[in-house]
Amino acid sequence: MRPRLERLVGELVKFGAVGALGFLVNVAIFNLCIHSFQLAPIRSGVISQVVAIGTNYLGNRYWTYRHIDKNRIHRETMLFFFFSGIGLVLENGILALSHYGLGYTSPLADNVAKNVIGLCLGTLFRFWAYRTWVFRVGQQQDERTERAPRRDEADDADGDGAGPGAEGPLPGSVSGGVSGSVSGGVSGSVSGGVSGSGAGRVEVGGVAAEEQREDRRQLLK
Repeated sequence: MRPRLERLVGELVKFGAVGALGFLVNVAIFNLCIHSFQLAPIRSGVISQVVAIGTNYLGNRYWTYRHIDKNRIHRETMLFFFFSGIGLVLENGILALSHYGLGYTSPLADNVAKNVIGLCLGTLFRFWAYRTWVFRVGQQQDERTERAPRRDEADDADGDGAGPGAEGPLPGSVSGGVSGSVSGGVSGSVSGGVSGSGAGRVEVGGVAAEEQREDRRQLLK
């Protein structure tokens, strides 16, 4: 839980830095269009927002979300500008409501409506949309989290089959040891007993035959 929170905080910091740069671009171009080119507020807002969207895309793609897979960059770009367009409508909708609906037509009111209220709402929406749909941060993190236990399970399975701590009988050593000890012990004991007993019988038989021959000699005398 803590590493995920740390990643989210780092992501917010980078997103905020990119957003701050986009904000400066947005405000500068907005006021340039209004005061220098004498354009209408909504038109100035749209132009400044489009330029700021391009700045934000470059910053987010190559800094904030540079670790995200870039294989679907065409789809990613389309979604980025789509959701940025929704944020543009949201920001300029607040400006239109303030300027034409409520009658706040001063430059200060226009900047507050667009670059404070509208920008805050638009930034929250874009942050959610970018990480959920455009760069798909949560999905790729879950895929990496799922793949890690699978690799561990595969390693455990390989270790159970051939690892040094694997359990199970060792047929060669057990059968060899048992058969060797049993056959050696049995054959040794049997052969030893047989030979020993045979030697004892021969010796006893020889003594008896010698005594019989001695008795015969005595009788013949």
